[in-house]
Amino acid sequence: MPGRGTFLRVMSCESPGARSAAGSLVTLPPHAPGMRIGLFGGTFDPAHAAHRAACLLAMRRLGLDRVWWLVTPGNPLKDTSGLAPLCQRVAAARALAHHPRIDVTDFEAQLGSHYTYQTVSYLVRRCPTVRFVWIMGADNLRSFHRWQRWREIATLIPIAIVDRLGPSLYATASAAGQALARVRVSETDASSLPKRKPPAWIYLHGLKSPLSSTALRAARGLPSRTSRSG
Repeated sequence: MPGRGTFLRVMSCESPGARSAAGSLVTLPPHAPGMRIGLFGGTFDPAHAAHRAACLLAMRRLGLDRVWWLVTPGNPLKDTSGLAPLCQRVAAARALAHHPRIDVTDFEAQLGSHYTYQTVSYLVRRCPTVRFVWIMGADNLRSFHRWQRWREIATLIPIAIVDRLGPSLYATASAAGQALARVRVSETDASSLPKRKPPAWIYLHGLKSPLSSTALRAARGLPSRTSRSG
């Protein structure tokens, strides 16, 4: 695995001419074989400091080389009225992330993907030598069993759950938390997660920010929506 802090020659691990289902070229952030890359998805409407803090925590505890923020074009199963344009959300997320190892990307729009399963299956197929980890807040673990093909997502990629305040304290008792209990990795073995064969997941404690996109949207008088819908 390339050492962090050392010179890295970035190589594409995609098959030549990787394209979306529509036939257009899909541009991914910098990556190379053997890298540990966290995937953090959502509408980011708006992005906030807790998003950044969760990724930095996961980066440190899991030994990640980079984290990609996947700004989704929208959720076809939910009301998207009031959703800021994708280009605005990407620009705002980049301004907030402001970190040399966090890449903000809209490649899901290029891919034509609205679901995590589509995104993850594409990435593991195109970049088989990259060690991807899916990162999400504990509030999303509570609803994970409602995501499209959630059990298959768990078999494709290791998952890191970042602790949240409030009802998420009961996330591990959720349908998905119980179904995946046998493949939960001890927090003391966090650095081993990226190299583990899925299904494997970990619950990371240490972040207790009360910030949420839903609360910030409510403060602006805009419709509420979840950060990720599968």
